[in-house]
Amino acid sequence: MKKRALISVSNKTGVVDFARGIAESGFELISTGGTYKALAEANIPVKYVSEITGFPEILDGRVKTLHPLIHGGILAMDSPEHRKQMEENGISFIDLVIVNLYPFRETIAKPGVTFEEAIENIDIGGPTMVRAAAKNHGRVAIVVNPESYEEVLSVLRKEGAVSADMRRRLAAEAFAHTAEYDRLITEYLKSQL
Repeated sequence: MKKRALISVSNKTGVVDFARGIAESGFELISTGGTYKALAEANIPVKYVSEITGFPEILDGRVKTLHPLIHGGILAMDSPEHRKQMEENGISFIDLVIVNLYPFRETIAKPGVTFEEAIENIDIGGPTMVRAAAKNHGRVAIVVNPESYEEVLSVLRKEGAVSADMRRRLAAEAFAHTAEYDRLITEYLKSQL
């Protein structure tokens, strides 16, 4: 069974080389929007998320990854009952999730930014995937920081998989990432009262 990685990043620093390395390590890649475009333009084999879900991105991109075929693949445990349900529903495991979030901090720091622009830079699908992968770190590796790409890729090349300890460390980093993101949003909204 081929391993799958989902890549959806706002900060694209290093993502093309990382994705190429992941693909060379035997992963099928799934991606969204601008990340998909960057990978496809670099001739990296990648499937658009809509090819997996059978559903287009809608509502100006607000809904693209919020789908059972994505979240089931991330949240499923490797148990007989989950495997049975996945087979019944046409869901495949997603083993590696690479996500960083819309640039909310950078957006609200811009001079003259409007409230509407700030609100549109609140990521929903990204934190959902990050939290799902971090929750299921017993099976899934979550990478939120481009500074981790080299280490993760090195481990994949040497070991073929990310160790349980590394998955746990990456999960803790992921929860810290979403907590800080939510803190920024909370402070911004309070400042607008």
